[in-house]
Amino acid sequence: MPEGPSSDAGDSIWRKLKSTIFGEEASLRDQLEGVIERHEDDPAPDAAGDLTPLERQMVKNLLHFGERDAGEIGVPRADVIAVEENTSFADLVKQFADAGHSRLPVYRGSLDEVIGMVHVKDVFAIMASGTPPPETIGILVRQPLYVPMAMGALDLLAEMRSKRVHLAVVLDEYSGTEGLVTIEDLIEEITGDIEDEHDDAPEALLVPLDGGAWDADARVELEDVAETVDPRLGEHDEDVDTLGGLAAVLAGHVPAKGECLTTPSGWTLEILQSDSRRVERLRLHPPKPVPEGVDA
Repeated sequence: MPEGPSSDAGDSIWRKLKSTIFGEEASLRDQLEGVIERHEDDPAPDAAGDLTPLERQMVKNLLHFGERDAGEIGVPRADVIAVEENTSFADLVKQFADAGHSRLPVYRGSLDEVIGMVHVKDVFAIMASGTPPPETIGILVRQPLYVPMAMGALDLLAEMRSKRVHLAVVLDEYSGTEGLVTIEDLIEEITGDIEDEHDDAPEALLVPLDGGAWDADARVELEDVAETVDPRLGEHDEDVDTLGGLAAVLAGHVPAKGECLTTPSGWTLEILQSDSRRVERLRLHPPKPVPEGVDA
């Protein structure tokens, strides 16, 4: 006698029927996020053992952690502080003091050929022992991880943990250096920024000025500019995310200090600080009022 349909098959049919009638079932991720969003404005847990606002935000960050990849996390190439392989020991010590980092990548020729990294504790060990410093820093170089931009954040975290390496060099599609990722960068994707006593106090990315103008860090997201300053500044056709990126698109090059660029919305971007690779600070000047009787 043939066996009847299994319970698994029955469940599958029921799921298909529900999705046909009521639409696709929400994933567990979507369900969890929906519950968190419904309690977004709760000032404190409703009952003992419930999630605090900070815990809710961390859970929400964790739900999206797996969607991030190495190219979206960490220090972009323009902000990487590195040392050349022929750097003297004395200069290396100065670089560590200036940078305030525990690890510095070491490159050969250009940043596209990162050959390793130096850990500050190896430098301290030489200084504390009183032994003569090495002629070159080659004996101090350790191997980091080299990972593609598309590597997922979860895979990267697992790789760094298993190999006990806390710094990864992110490579672009041409095997050039795209940026760096540390364990701390990955953890901050879940917990938010972790500041310590050695970190500089964060500067405001948008500062209002008299007359409706704004001083801005070029790294500020256009979404934040649109929300804080003018919604029209968030409307653009190009694939840019930051104010500095918008300035470069409008100019067609990396604009120099003193250049003024007019956006389609009428706002003017004055470049306050830049170098050959990127814009660092800008000033936003509001659109000039249209005289009465003149069509806008």
